[in-house]
Amino acid sequence: MSSDLSFELGAPVPRVEDERLLIGGGQFLDDRAFPDMVHAAVVRSPHPHARIMKIDITVAQVIPGVLLILTGEDYAAAGLGSIPCQDACETRDGMPRPDLPFPALARKRVLYVGEAVAFVVAESDVIARDAAELVEVKYDPLPSNTDLDKAGDTPVLWPQCLENEVFYATQGDAQSTDRAFADAAHIVHQRLVNQRISANPLEVRGYIGCFEGGKYKLLGGVHSPHLFRTQLTRDVFHINEDQLRIVTGDVGGSFGMRGALFPEIILVLWASQKLGRPVKWLASRTESFVSDHHGRDVISDAELALNGAGKFLGLRVAIKANIGAYLSIKGPRSALNALTLQAGCYKIAACDVNASGIMTNTVPTAPYRGAGGPEAAYILERLIDKAAIETGFDRVEIRRRNLISTADMPYDTGLGLTYDCGEFEAVMDQALALADISGFEERRAASLIAGKRRGIGVCNVLEQTGRPSIEGADLRIDAEGRVTLAVGTAPQGQGHETIFKQLICEALGVMPEQVAVVTGDTVATNVGGGTFNSRSAVCGGAAVEIVKQKIIERCRNLAADQFEAAVEDIEFSSGQFQITGTDRCISLIDVAIAEGGVGEAAEFSPDTPTFPQGCHICEVEIDSDTGIVSVERYVTVDDVGTVLNPLTLEGQIHGGVVQGIGQALLEEIHYDPASGQILSGSFMDYAMPRADDICSFASGSHPVPTKTNSLGVKGAGEAGTVGALPAVMCAVADALADIGGRDIDMPATPERVWQVIAKGR
Repeated sequence: MSSDLSFELGAPVPRVEDERLLIGGGQFLDDRAFPDMVHAAVVRSPHPHARIMKIDITVAQVIPGVLLILTGEDYAAAGLGSIPCQDACETRDGMPRPDLPFPALARKRVLYVGEAVAFVVAESDVIARDAAELVEVKYDPLPSNTDLDKAGDTPVLWPQCLENEVFYATQGDAQSTDRAFADAAHIVHQRLVNQRISANPLEVRGYIGCFEGGKYKLLGGVHSPHLFRTQLTRDVFHINEDQLRIVTGDVGGSFGMRGALFPEIILVLWASQKLGRPVKWLASRTESFVSDHHGRDVISDAELALNGAGKFLGLRVAIKANIGAYLSIKGPRSALNALTLQAGCYKIAACDVNASGIMTNTVPTAPYRGAGGPEAAYILERLIDKAAIETGFDRVEIRRRNLISTADMPYDTGLGLTYDCGEFEAVMDQALALADISGFEERRAASLIAGKRRGIGVCNVLEQTGRPSIEGADLRIDAEGRVTLAVGTAPQGQGHETIFKQLICEALGVMPEQVAVVTGDTVATNVGGGTFNSRSAVCGGAAVEIVKQKIIERCRNLAADQFEAAVEDIEFSSGQFQITGTDRCISLIDVAIAEGGVGEAAEFSPDTPTFPQGCHICEVEIDSDTGIVSVERYVTVDDVGTVLNPLTLEGQIHGGVVQGIGQALLEEIHYDPASGQILSGSFMDYAMPRADDICSFASGSHPVPTKTNSLGVKGAGEAGTVGALPAVMCAVADALADIGGRDIDMPATPERVWQVIAKGR
């Protein structure tokens, strides 16, 4: 190895990609340029709902440098297809959900502020944006609604969706749950709002479309290049898959947002085909607020039934999810995931949970970090804290009495999931010790003396990651000994290059700089799943492990031929083949070089998901005069199975926690109820977490390897957010419980908290 630090699996290896990215060596979308490249701007609707009466491009199209202006009429005439929704679900009467059209350009009406109406292409970005302002669109405004609570009483957006409900799903057993509630000694109810938020990755969305030699090429950040290739070629352009290549390049964050098939992806490809030149579109930050798909926006009504001993007997949850004006490619996914995860880490004898997807005149929603896991954990943990208060049980004791035990594994939740392994109580005990739970009341008393209020949240959370889905890996060693590993994942900053090198370097006996890792390219691997649902280590890592073993076995046979020895006499260790009992050896790389290069490909799809689990403990202190919430202490202990790299794991957990804190205390998309306009359309109005909003974290690990994949790994990328939402808000509610603030909703802004305190006084 070229450094003192071993590159073996499990070592705390610093990320190898960071130096390149930090010194400006990255190739993000805006770093890319091509000869003859032109630029595009989008004309967007200023109305939440309106008929399009006329689009006049006369003035705009004669501006020097304007090359093309496309409208919805052009889109329909070209025979281009609709953006698909890949989630199959049903309506309330058991019929398949309606297949609502979602064109890349609106034609007869617009359904939300920010919807694409026209696409202007020009020689420069400045010309394109200037021309876009001169496209005249005559609208006939229609009644609109942006409020999830009022959607059932407002005009129907789609005739296929009565009361604006597009799907309805259930899990559990209603009759058993009714009996459990009838037998209960205690019943607690809580209505919770999980507000609408924007992902706001560091790099805004942008794409470059190219068309040459009868084939398309897309560059830009997407989660699933292979999946998008299928959907674009099959559902939109009606061409063969080999006519489109997708390359992601470096991507500056996503958090779920780049999993959507956005209209601009289609438009840059279509415009490039019409012009024969590369077409680039890049969003402004304000444009992102009205065009990036949003996250969350869920209202839930939940009830928990308990017996006199504090055991959970039954759970009822009804979720309303704001889907927006259109079904995005994974629009129903978060709500459907929340249903199956609603029992969390606890034994609940009977559950009856349902979710309805509601259409409104808002930006479509899509999975956001955790995609149903944070929503489910937030509902259940807030409900448990309320149950503890109303029944008199300690918050930790009531959880301990109901946790699923190791002896219960595998455990069928009754909601469509079976957990394969886990040590939930041990995880909680480790977190409690790390958090010094026994000293909390002393710290609370000290805060009161200082005129402040202190609260604590203790939450056990679980998520579903790495669902069954195929991933591919291709490993090649060329005639000069250079190693190329291609994987079908598409990272957005998770550190895949480091992890994948750790998986192969030590075993193959090569240095990290000898290995080129290729991801996010539909040409590099035959199949690919992508990067979402914390699946890259579970699916991608397992595929890499398989292809590594295939290369080793192939080279073992070749080494036997070169040695003129029996295969069974060839030993292998750390990149070296050796004849048993002799000093004759040869490196795997030399074997491959002697053969003029070797290569293998592999695929992997797990049979079941993995279920990472953790305990998060948060302490907050509230200034009674200002309502400002300060996160004072934060502890997390997580079981993500085998730990491949402690440093990258800690980074993912910390990032997820900060994102959860941001939603809990600061972030919210606001729509004006009368005009349908977004009122939080910039960072002047939409608050993001900063360094001084966050305390130092204490984190621990309690790995329980899973047997569902060869590495024993469970997903880690979303774990921090799943735990942070309930932990922070349970702590805030605890600090305000004695003055009537235990039902406070997110975000716990200073104004909202101050109002609770003022009312309590």
